[in-house]
Amino acid sequence: MSNSNDKMATAALGTGGPEVGVQGLGCMGMSSAYGPTTDQGEARAVLERALELGVTLYDTADFYGFGENEKFIAPFVRAHRDEVVLATKFALWADPENPQVRTIRNDRPYIRQAVEASLQRLGVDEIDLYYMHRRDVNVPIEETVGAMAELVAEGKVKHLGLSEVTAGELRAAQAVHPIAAVQSEWSLFSRDIETHVVPAARELGVALVPYSPLGRGFLTGSFVRADSELSSDDFRRTMPRFTGDNAEVNAALLEPVREIAQQRGASLGQVALAWLQQQAQVHGLTVVPIPGTRRRSRLEENAGATRITLTADELTALEPIAGKVAGGRYADMSFTSAGRE
Repeated sequence: MSNSNDKMATAALGTGGPEVGVQGLGCMGMSSAYGPTTDQGEARAVLERALELGVTLYDTADFYGFGENEKFIAPFVRAHRDEVVLATKFALWADPENPQVRTIRNDRPYIRQAVEASLQRLGVDEIDLYYMHRRDVNVPIEETVGAMAELVAEGKVKHLGLSEVTAGELRAAQAVHPIAAVQSEWSLFSRDIETHVVPAARELGVALVPYSPLGRGFLTGSFVRADSELSSDDFRRTMPRFTGDNAEVNAALLEPVREIAQQRGASLGQVALAWLQQQAQVHGLTVVPIPGTRRRSRLEENAGATRITLTADELTALEPIAGKVAGGRYADMSFTSAGRE
């Protein structure tokens, strides 16, 4: 891990993978999922400011805003092509008229169609990190990764990633082609991947790229009850952890986070991110969280977490939280790797 100037430290994604800042930027919320983006100019400024801070991994997907998120970040990516590590994904689609009905496809013809569409929307010749967004259990993982490997051979993709896979699926994939990164939910509230996936990734030299490292904003204390506090089109209203009695139970779990934040003059989000960044040392592998935001002030706050190192006592105080969380990550957990592990 290295430092240059006052920018954040860097780490390599996987064996032979790209070098990136130890915190990336999740771009999904700029186009979808968390209610309307009212200030597009500010969201664009976030992209530029992130690069100044040393953030180089920018994460999008063809599913976010039905392609609109790729189009949104495209001008920025093209303007800074040599500095930015661009990650996008395939496999997940929904009818814009009925977005709750999702389709997952991992077959070779679909992958080839998806990558061409992403390249066109992004206006680039090559994607730095191409993820399988979700697993279609009807297609052997070896077949999917074989098709992805063809894209590397053809120069359309540089490195391969997988999202929400089991340890066994990761091992089977790695036997076909090197995998640079696994993207799964990982935070103070979501630690199930530590049982099987994290040890497998460490053993194989694969990086972990945690999504929702701030529990979709819940860990920052910015809301308690999604059903009464968030806009009607915010998909957190569908998530069991953030509604009803579960939300009240989970809000109380933030107390030790709040105490540490107050003692350090930090925010709750910074403590949550610092905890996650430290899991790199705890588990012996590269960890690059991708918190998302549409505001420069929040971006700068998040980046500041890379300079916080929690003490052993602070880590101990935070340890029990995940085991007490009420409610599942999604209403339908078949959408994740948890049901297959």
